[in-house]
Amino acid sequence: MPLKFELCPGRMIGGSHPCFIIAEIGQNHQGDIEIAKKMIKMAKDCGADCAKFQKSELEYKFNKKALERPYNSKHSWGKTYGEHKRHLELSHEQYRELQKYAEEVGIFFTASGMDEMAVDFLHELNVPFLKVGSGDTNNFPYLEKTAKKGRPMVVSSGMQSMETMRRVYKMVKEHNQNFTILQCTSAYPLEAEDVNLRVITEYQKEFPDIPIGYSGHESGISITLAAVALGAKVVERHVTLDKTWKGNDHSASLEPSELAELVRSIRLVERSMGCGIKKMLPCEKPCHDKLGKSVVAKVQIPKGTVLTLDMLTVKVAEPMGVPAEDIFELVGKVVMTDVEEDESVTPEVVKSYVKKAKC
Repeated sequence: MPLKFELCPGRMIGGSHPCFIIAEIGQNHQGDIEIAKKMIKMAKDCGADCAKFQKSELEYKFNKKALERPYNSKHSWGKTYGEHKRHLELSHEQYRELQKYAEEVGIFFTASGMDEMAVDFLHELNVPFLKVGSGDTNNFPYLEKTAKKGRPMVVSSGMQSMETMRRVYKMVKEHNQNFTILQCTSAYPLEAEDVNLRVITEYQKEFPDIPIGYSGHESGISITLAAVALGAKVVERHVTLDKTWKGNDHSASLEPSELAELVRSIRLVERSMGCGIKKMLPCEKPCHDKLGKSVVAKVQIPKGTVLTLDMLTVKVAEPMGVPAEDIFELVGKVVMTDVEEDESVTPEVVKSYVKKAKC
């Protein structure tokens, strides 16, 4: 059984606990705190467990030349990449305001710390867990510092190799037992052939003592549902209020109706997973009573006859006789009463037949 741990206060993940659903708002709030609040409320209304943002201290995440780079994209909020990112970056005070609002709404609130200073701020903010974005998964000084904070961690694995993820697992595990790794492909939007859901299964083999999850950037919800069916214990999807808004992530995000359907469908998939023990269930009994087949006499069988296979057949019969799967066990046994042609061969007429309990 995969490790279980408390990701957020009172909310366990792993094992048989429900999949934890993260609504990744990121920077789809357009730099507007009121839109950010609407998105938090939307995530809550749709049934997500957590509303997540992205926090950067830009001078620690980018060097000067990266911030001064011209940015001419249709999605740009400024002439340079720095101007663009500053427009989208919410202040520390705004984060405190959003955290308070999320608490009022009743949804967990956190963010990806996109650099070490941002992680320090989020730790000070007392978020329930720290998210490591794919861009920092192989940033080992950052990873070690984040793990040492002692907060539960969610680690995405986009752009990484299995060998790198083994190193990530080993480093985090040394300092922090409570973490999960998410299969992720860093493309926006993500094409189905690049999702590689089988990595979830490989992670489960490589890291059997931690929960494994999925962070998706594909269109629609079907692939994410498949990830849950494969055992993902955490899922993360970008969300938006409008896919046509300016910004690279909107086209790979779920609108409210899609998020609500994803949550509903994940809970449906979880209900359908069952316990893995194959047996006839109580809900199947009406069908079995009506159409279940049993052993019938193909010919008239006098009392004292030793049964042979050519005397028997299988039909839907009234009353129900010996179960169809036991027909070979009747061969060589003696009937203790006459059995008419086309009559059910019931357990009590066959000497030494013991009906097996189905488990």
